[in-house]
Amino acid sequence: MPSPAVVLSTGPSGRICNPAAWAALTAGELPIDAVQAGLMAAESDPECIDIGYGGRPDNEGWLSLDAAIMDGARHRAGSVAGLKGCKNPIAVARKVLETTPHVLLVGEGARKFATAHGFPDEGPLLTDTARAAYQKFLAGEARPTFTGHSHDTVGCCAVDAHGDLAVGCSTSGLDFKLPGRVGDSPIIGSGLYVDNAVGAATCMGMGEQMMQVCLAYRIVASMERGLSPQEACEEAVRALLRRRAGVSGIHCTVVALAKDGTSGGASSYPEDVYYRSSSADDGTVCVRALQVKVGDVA
Repeated sequence: MPSPAVVLSTGPSGRICNPAAWAALTAGELPIDAVQAGLMAAESDPECIDIGYGGRPDNEGWLSLDAAIMDGARHRAGSVAGLKGCKNPIAVARKVLETTPHVLLVGEGARKFATAHGFPDEGPLLTDTARAAYQKFLAGEARPTFTGHSHDTVGCCAVDAHGDLAVGCSTSGLDFKLPGRVGDSPIIGSGLYVDNAVGAATCMGMGEQMMQVCLAYRIVASMERGLSPQEACEEAVRALLRRRAGVSGIHCTVVALAKDGTSGGASSYPEDVYYRSSSADDGTVCVRALQVKVGDVA
């Protein structure tokens, strides 16, 4: 029996990612192609802050980007971190997956790999908005934000009518981060994970906290044990808040997509949303992630 095709993207830039990914999926492209198409659309949009061209620089004024993509059908992944001079790191991550035996390339090595595969060095890539934000940072009017609700990482999950899955994630990371800082987005099992027999999950928020509990893998493993995508997302956020009890202001939003097309989302914040497209939806719909409160984890 055919599965319903579904695409999920974490917001707010999921509003750009999801329609592009859905258009590719419904045109017959593979889930991994759809995920890449959606994320590239968001990466290329200067209005999508903290991802791709619209991202914010590190504390030296450089835009360094992280991205990862994973194909459920082949159970293979590729990722890059600290990539400079390329607004579409998800495309470079896909090249890592397709052309190397490796999973993660970083920094100058990722830049050399990108150049060798035809991705030109596009320079600093700072938009006028990002440049103005950096000037405020230099003037002491803005500070790095390591807690709270300030991130716009985009994660995207897709399943096609054959039940094949893919997931991807892209970000510029924390505003004014230390050069070399890498969050959860390009880390398989932390910011994203897929098991083609079960489902996919992706996360956004405080990467340092999610990395320490392998959050995306936890969600998929919970689904494998029989939890629904919604139940698995809620359990994961509860577990994160419980294990990071001494950390204030944790921002975490997770979404999950099962092989049968069912989906779910949960967040430590009350206003976070994600986007879903399916044949059962009237176009792309915005869904509020269920909030898991600190009091719920005792």
